[in-house]
Formats: sequence, structure tokens, C-alpha cells
Amino acid sequence: MVFPLIPLFLTTVLGAPAYAVGIVEGAAETTASLFKVISGYWSDKIKKRKPFVLFGYSLSCIIKPLFAFANLWFFVLIIRAIERVGKGLRTAPRDAIVAESCEESVRGKVYGFHRAMDGIGSVLGAILAFLLLPVWGYRNIFLFAFVPGIIAVSVVFLIKEKGTPLRKETEEMSIKLSFRELPLNLRLFIIVSSIFALGHFGYAFLLLRALDIGLADNVAILLYVLFYIVYTICIIPSGIISDKIGRKPVLIAGYLIFAVTSLGLMFTSNIYNILLFFGIYGVFYAMIDGTQRAFVVDLAPGHLKATALGTFHAAIGLVALPGGFIAGLLWDKVSPETTFLYGFILAIVSVGLFIFVKDKTQLASLRNYSILQK
Repeated sequence: MVFPLIPLFLTTVLGAPAYAVGIVEGAAETTASLFKVISGYWSDKIKKRKPFVLFGYSLSCIIKPLFAFANLWFFVLIIRAIERVGKGLRTAPRDAIVAESCEESVRGKVYGFHRAMDGIGSVLGAILAFLLLPVWGYRNIFLFAFVPGIIAVSVVFLIKEKGTPLRKETEEMSIKLSFRELPLNLRLFIIVSSIFALGHFGYAFLLLRALDIGLADNVAILLYVLFYIVYTICIIPSGIISDKIGRKPVLIAGYLIFAVTSLGLMFTSNIYNILLFFGIYGVFYAMIDGTQRAFVVDLAPGHLKATALGTFHAAIGLVALPGGFIAGLLWDKVSPETTFLYGFILAIVSVGLFIFVKDKTQLASLRNYSILQK
């Protein structure tokens, strides 16, 4: 309910400029990123996941209603950042629980299922926001968001974790050593995904584009619903496909679809075009959201799953603030079309760099070749 309303609340109620939207959304992800790698490391260190998940969801649940009391966009920034601390604490341990709850052969499918449930929540929440906005207004909806939040926190108590794989060596593992133990190929993928994330302007700027061409706030919310419906429908098949043909082809295809979306949004001028590109954006996001997580786990050492996931989330989160600021600045100072051109260029650069990243099949072939040579 809350997230599709924040860009609209900032621009239409508080009168904030586009660069403020970029800063708020970027700072939110950057704040979360600072805690993702720490929670991931400590989760591996103490071999516990659930406490991080429980505290993370609880913090977000408590903070979200405070949006109702914001009168300046800077206050929204502060609240959003604190709320994202909860996301930072829970994300890597939660993703590790997902990985440890299934066989490797269906990991992509399971991550797809997990993200689909997230998508269903987003769709239902956005529909509720659409229905309640004319009656309650923004601030009362922010207050009401506490109700589903507290239900979700209650469900966390039912989760049972299997425990993490033990490290073969007996020495203590430091954070510095953990980073060094991440394979070079995984580090390369994190660099590529971070470059892409720098240009990934996110759904907030799609919503701004809808307002830019003259659509009303409630219509923009329905476009958000469309995006998440398409995302939810496509994400499990995307995960299954990545299990069958590999993560790398699916991710490259997703990056290319984002490039096409960015290019199309440059020329969008009516509701029919924007409908099309909201749908295509949903396909793109479905192709990368769960698959990137599964790819990180594929490439990570068994005892460092949460650390690797935390490092990945931290890297793409740290570029979110400068990325969002650049996108917003280009929107305000040059034109909306320049923002989408910026996203298109970085997407193409990321695709070009992706050819240097090896998937598990390629790595196995290289190892076998090396053995034969010896």
C-alpha cells in the first residue's frame, strides 16, 4: 500500500521535485545496503537466520505509519531510510533461508515463488491503496499499513530454519576474510549488476512518467498494479527457465528488455504506450529479481551464502543513491527523456560486460580443461 504512494505523495502533496524522489528512493536502498552485508555476515557467523528476519520485519512495520506525519520531503527521506534499516537486516538472512529450504535443482523456481508472493502482496496492497485513496487520503493509508505489517511479523514466528553449513576450517572468520573468500567470478558479477543498478531508475520514475503525460494519481496506481501483476505471473516461470537453461542467459535477456523499456519510455506520450511499457517492465523485473539471488548463491561458497547475498545486495544498494540522484537531476535539469536514455546506456554497457561472467557450467568446463591440461 505504501510504496506506490510515496512518489505520488512527494510530488502531488508535498510538492517535491523529481530529484527529491530520486534521493528518497536511492537513499532508502543505500541505507538498507549498509545493513545487508553486516546481517548476512553475522547470520553466517552465529548460524542463525530467524532473529534477523523477525527484527527486520518488526522495525519496518513500526516505522511505516510515521509517513502520515511528514510535512516536508526531507522527513519522508528520514522515515524511509529508517524503515529500510529493517529491510537491510532481514534480506540476506531471509534469502539464505530460502536457499537452505530447497534442493539446488529447483533453486530458481523457489526464489521465483518467494518473489511471486511478494508480488501478490504488492498487487493487493496497491489495489487497496487505489480503492482507499479517494476516501481516506494518503496519510490515513500510511497509518493503516501497520495492520498487515503486524500480521506478517506474527507469521515469522512459524518459520523453522534448517541451520547453515559448517565451515571446514576451525579458525574464526573475520569480515575481511569473508570478502576475500568470495570467488573472483562472483565479485565480477556483483560489479556488473552494480553498474546495471546505477542506471536502473526503478518504478518511481515510471510513475512520474505517467504523471508527466497527464495521468491522474489513481491511474498511476493502477499502472503500478499492472506492473506487479505481470511481474507476479512471470517470475516463477523465469525461475524455472533459469534452472533449465542457466541464470546467465535469463539475466542478459532481462537487461536487454530493460534497455528496450528505457528506449520506449523516451517516446511515450499516451496511456496506451505507458500501459505497454509498464507491462514490459514487469517482465524485465521478473527475469532478474529472483534469478540474480539464485545466481549469487550458485557462485558462493556453501558456508558464506548469507555473506555473499549481503555483499550483492549491499553493492547494488550503495549505487542506488547516486543512481537515483542522477536520474532525478537529469529529469529536472534536462528532460525526462534524458533519464531514460541514461538507463538505456548503462543497461547496454552491463550486457557487454556480462560476457566476462562465467556461470556454473562454464566454470566446470574450465576446471575440467585445467585438469586435462595437467
